[in-house]
Amino acid sequence: MTNIDQRYIVQQRRTEPQEKDLPVYAKAMKSKEGVFEGVSFIRSRDKASVMTLAEAQQAVAWAKAKKPLAKLYETTIVPVEE
Repeated sequence: MTNIDQRYIVQQRRTEPQEKDLPVYAKAMKSKEGVFEGVSFIRSRDKASVMTLAEAQQAVAWAKAKKPLAKLYETTIVPVEE
């Protein structure tokens, strides 16, 4: 059995349907040394950060703890298709 290196992106959608119910995607912010500092959410899926599962879980936890409006969004980890 081989260990497949699966990659993920973090997606947020509003919990209540709105007129502009478009998902947003996480872009990880890292220091020069590569240390995770947080995430910002952007509309472009192509520019979203592709992460390992551990990094994606860290991004979700950070967003729920630090973003004041996180309770208005459903945050999911989505596998990237190759």
